[in-house]
Amino acid sequence: MKIPGLSFSLKRALGITAAKQKISRKTGIPMTKQGLERKVGRFVIDAIFGSKKK
Repeated sequence: MKIPGLSFSLKRALGITAAKQKISRKTGIPMTKQGLERKVGRFVIDAIFGSKKK
């Protein structure tokens, strides 16, 4: 039986999540699938239409 509002993550307990966050911040490359897709998508759009940096 589950306790509402209580969850356990082995990755968080082992520090894997924090390590991935640190690597992502240093390199500027997201470690998540969604973040990587966003970054690649932005790169493709900028390549096609030209980047509009302020």
